[in-house]
Amino acid sequence: MTSNPSEEAVSGTTPEASKPIVPKTASEALRPQAGTPPPRRSRQSRSQFVIFLNFLMSVVVLVAIAAFVAVYLGKQAFDAPGPSTDADTVIIRPNTGVQGIAELLARNDMISNETIFRLGVRAYGNDGQLKAGEYMVKAGASMREIMELLKSGRSVTYSLVVPEGLTVLQALRRIEANEILTGDMPSDVPTEGGLMADTLRIERGMTREEVVRKMVADQERLVEGIWERRSPDLPISDVNEFVTLASIVEKETARADERSRVASVFINRLKRGMRLQSDPTIIYGIFGGEGKPADRPIYRSDIDKPTEYNTYTINGLPPGPIAIPGRASLEAVANPSLTDDLYFVADGTGGHVFATTLDEHNRNVARWRRIVRERAEAAGTTPDAEAETDAE
Repeated sequence: MTSNPSEEAVSGTTPEASKPIVPKTASEALRPQAGTPPPRRSRQSRSQFVIFLNFLMSVVVLVAIAAFVAVYLGKQAFDAPGPSTDADTVIIRPNTGVQGIAELLARNDMISNETIFRLGVRAYGNDGQLKAGEYMVKAGASMREIMELLKSGRSVTYSLVVPEGLTVLQALRRIEANEILTGDMPSDVPTEGGLMADTLRIERGMTREEVVRKMVADQERLVEGIWERRSPDLPISDVNEFVTLASIVEKETARADERSRVASVFINRLKRGMRLQSDPTIIYGIFGGEGKPADRPIYRSDIDKPTEYNTYTINGLPPGPIAIPGRASLEAVANPSLTDDLYFVADGTGGHVFATTLDEHNRNVARWRRIVRERAEAAGTTPDAEAETDAE
């Protein structure tokens, strides 16, 4: 007898549900059952190219993570305090690359890792920006601080003192003997008085020729600037005479407060056609740029010794300067004090006493000679034969 479909629907049963339940033994119930089979892989997922791409993506991610970690750690090391325990100097030679600089810093125990320093410099875009020079690296300076120092060019500077009153030859010898400078002296010797008297700031590695050129250019600018502001009634015809008289004033007094008055004495003498009678011109006429030996006095016989610089025997100014005049002496000659002074002599205190007449000057000279004798007697020596007047 067949079942009625409508009856099956009403009863809510299916043919599978109507099958009889067959009991299982205990061993059968414990036996593992087959699981749900995995879905069938598409042909695309089974492609070797896709597998390679997945592998490549994994490698890229791993490399990116490793690079990030390396950059982070490298930056930490680049900014961390360095290994140096004391401040020290390092000399970077011209045309030294980042690799050479890194090796030099490592040898001096200023950085802990050459590679990190080199990569750090390049990462900050400073490859080729590090300057040659001598640098003072502070204790514990980080690689970043050292990079910024070398980039700034703030190298160690030294003083080169060229005082007023030296001859050009004496100044050149100082420059030649300076161990901070390099290279030969220039072949062309500047004219007397043609160098700037100054305390120069020099860096290791600067050339001697470079320093001399700078001193010449600085002196030319100084002289021209003061010459343009000179008093209009000076009895001086050109710049050479201007520098010449300034050099005489420079050698006559070291006192800044009396330079313009000393200058007025010589200006007044030139206007009256009197000889200048300046002892320093005697010395230059005899010894030239070499200068007088310290133990060599001026003898009275030197006063009458004819040279083109001896203002006791020539009229007017000598042919050129006798030393390097400083700014104060140049200013004093360009705008001297307005006096009637025609004479001056040492006063025993490092300065001078001035006079308008010869009688007054002779009294001042006698006073100075008495001072010289008293000092010699107190010291148990004999007064030398040095000329005792500065202008007479």
